[in-house]
Amino acid sequence: MSWRFAIAAGHQVTADAGAEVLRAGGNAVDAAVAAAFTAMVAEPVLAGLMGGGFMLVRDPKGGARILDAFVQTPRRKRPLSELDLREVEADFGETRQRFVIGAGTVAGSGFAAALEGAHRDLGRMPMAELVGPAVRAAREGVRVTAFQSGIGRIVTPILCATDSIRALMCDEGEPKAEGALFTNPALADVLEVFGIEGARLIQEGEVAAALLQVMEEGGHLTRDDLRRHRAVWREPLRHARGMAEIGLNPPPALGGALIAFALAIAPDRPGAADLARAFAQTVHARLETRLDDDVVAGTAKLFDPDLLARYRASVQGRRAALRGTTQISVVDPAGMGVSLTLSNGEGAGFVVPGTGIVPNNMLGEDDLVPGDPLNWEADRRLASMMTPLEVGWPDGRVALMGSGGSNRIRTALAQVLVQLCDHGASLEAAITAPRLHVEGREPEIDFELEGLPDAAREALLGAWPEARGWASRSMFFGGVHAVMRDARGNVDAAGDPRRDGVAIIG
Repeated sequence: MSWRFAIAAGHQVTADAGAEVLRAGGNAVDAAVAAAFTAMVAEPVLAGLMGGGFMLVRDPKGGARILDAFVQTPRRKRPLSELDLREVEADFGETRQRFVIGAGTVAGSGFAAALEGAHRDLGRMPMAELVGPAVRAAREGVRVTAFQSGIGRIVTPILCATDSIRALMCDEGEPKAEGALFTNPALADVLEVFGIEGARLIQEGEVAAALLQVMEEGGHLTRDDLRRHRAVWREPLRHARGMAEIGLNPPPALGGALIAFALAIAPDRPGAADLARAFAQTVHARLETRLDDDVVAGTAKLFDPDLLARYRASVQGRRAALRGTTQISVVDPAGMGVSLTLSNGEGAGFVVPGTGIVPNNMLGEDDLVPGDPLNWEADRRLASMMTPLEVGWPDGRVALMGSGGSNRIRTALAQVLVQLCDHGASLEAAITAPRLHVEGREPEIDFELEGLPDAAREALLGAWPEARGWASRSMFFGGVHAVMRDARGNVDAAGDPRRDGVAIIG
């Protein structure tokens, strides 16, 4: 049987919104835009109207572009004494991660304008119809799932940081529990007006004015930061793995280059220990090439043949001594595909007055601004790990995917790609396969025990005795949501159970 479309996302309500648009005759861009707005209601810690993201669009003839709609550092840097900054810790159970929140952590966002621009250029349904599912969800309410409740527990210090965010995200001083009804009527009003007026409301209008009033009391952003932010279309970074060609997020993002490098030095059909070595060496190569300092120059150094050969040899011969993100993947009946990765950080810990919008805290994330929330250069696009991607095979199959998971995005996607390209696994098998993650100059290795063969576990622990095994699959290891279409128009979709993934084929 030939199916018409496929969508995979991190929440049933998010996926339903995209499917509703596809059934109404919208294309993949329309569906992704509608799903993104709905994710801001159904997945409020992971997605926001003042966040950032990347959208890969693949046309039916095979051409692909990536819209860089990530956040920008402010044009001015206020002194520490004038900033609203608070340090908190997210508790993942097996590990903890530090974040900074407050008005001083909000980076410039043009995400709303980018969604509007992508829709204007490539969509076909009226924007007022695309915001409809999100407006209904925000007014009528969405029941909090077990997964969303778990996220709330992890970032409790953020959701309880101020009166404004407690009123939106908590019941009786605690993040909303599973089964509670989450509503956001103020956001519904904003989105309804957005459907008529467009992004001017967010970048220059009443919503911008409300944010700038908060910024005067402890943030960096000015009117120019909001008004002048521009999304940029870029050509994908290309990498071959076996018979497959992969299109990845290019510089100034980090994730695509690091995934391509890890795949370039990993052997064919690698085991868990082989992948751990490849990821560990990728960390060293990232430091050696100073990739974080200059992503364009560093990427060129990463793929110098001599450096690649040296690191490939080290992988094959050596024995070793949350950011809030969500993903929407869509393919429509005409063969247009979209992979949209979006993030709000964990949120800045307050609600912009009268809007229902929790702005991003990207300047307070160690993964983006290491060590110090003032450790950034003015007016620069931050280098994200987010990597929406496409994979194509000679037989005409195409897959689109991406992942949430902060610094774990690169390892999550690389492992799914190995399953697809080396082992010929199905989408579901590739996504549910056990994962590992490597971090740090002196490698710290975490891995999932569930589904890992005994021989692979023994080889991994033989190489790294201090590696930490997690008893079950965890959101820590990312959340890859993917769709696939073959040359005959048959489609498939799979959502990652680690992040409540939902797949709809219709």
